[in-house]
Amino acid sequence: MKLSKLSALAMTTALCAPSAFAEEMANELTLVSWGGAYQASQHKAYVEPYLAANPDVKVVWDESSAEAVAKIRAMNEAGNVTWDLVDVVASDAMRLCDEGLAEELDHDEVLAEAPDGTPASEDFGDLIVSDCFVPQIVYSTTFGYRTDLIDQPDSVCAIFDTEKYPGKRSLQKRPIDNMEWALYCDGVAKEEIYDVLGTDEGVEQALAKLDTIKDQVVWWTAGAETPQLLADGEVVMGSTFNGRLFSAIAEQGQPIGMLWDMQSFDLDGWVVPAGLPADRKARVMDFLKFATDTQRLADQAAYISYGPARASSAPLVGKHAELGIEMAPHMPTDPANAGNVHVYDYEWWADNRDDLDAKFQAWLAK
Repeated sequence: MKLSKLSALAMTTALCAPSAFAEEMANELTLVSWGGAYQASQHKAYVEPYLAANPDVKVVWDESSAEAVAKIRAMNEAGNVTWDLVDVVASDAMRLCDEGLAEELDHDEVLAEAPDGTPASEDFGDLIVSDCFVPQIVYSTTFGYRTDLIDQPDSVCAIFDTEKYPGKRSLQKRPIDNMEWALYCDGVAKEEIYDVLGTDEGVEQALAKLDTIKDQVVWWTAGAETPQLLADGEVVMGSTFNGRLFSAIAEQGQPIGMLWDMQSFDLDGWVVPAGLPADRKARVMDFLKFATDTQRLADQAAYISYGPARASSAPLVGKHAELGIEMAPHMPTDPANAGNVHVYDYEWWADNRDDLDAKFQAWLAK
């Protein structure tokens, strides 16, 4: 059975089985995500079928996930939490959970089982890295480059080689990934990166390496920026999320190549802000169960090249919904793409993010 037919069957089932809590649920949902191709994939895979089954519900999108921790902290302090469900990276979920700003969840109680009855906690497995976190995707931050402006790089360290690869670069305006790549390209072994980064000397070493290209860097905060900078020829290479590069290459036909070397694996998923009124929380939980079931996560992979977080979803990943190309070879987890990966340490960054943010921003301001 094709993916589209499975989706249609699931939607029909949902339409025939309205929630028992319908009268207790709010009819508006504010979802927070990252914008661009990723948010569009969420809307197509999760929101559109949910609204078809719940036509009285209104969904509002906010594209502020990059600032989620700071904004949820501020909302909590003001006693006015206006967001209902927030898409965050794993380390931010840990920080919010540790601070009591996100709801702890019993994953087996609030999420759907796999089609064969496997409990959600087993289906997601080790990707549940926090009691407050519901994983959606495995993605990577990696590099795109202009195929017509520079030679094909074969190492992430090309970002620091301005002689062989002249031109502007784009990097995310945060310490995560940049610090690890800097140490790796300064001779630190992969398995020692976090030990070194945990020292003042290691931080200085990473910043000193970044200093060598600082005047050639365009800093970005939204994932859509690097693909646009590449398309406009304003940078010759730059970091962003692999799904954004897939969209630029496969969907838009831009002269861009993808460098998988030292791609930084990460997880993305939902958190529920703490303290929601009962009717809003009920709606959130109804949507969350639907949006993270096996079929919905597989459906998302038909729109963007991120691996679904459920084991039961992987066999259902098929072709791109519009292009008709097989999606599996475009996933960061495909063996051909995963020869040399950087395994992002969620817990380390959850513990050290605020301190490293302050040092990184101070360095940027120099």
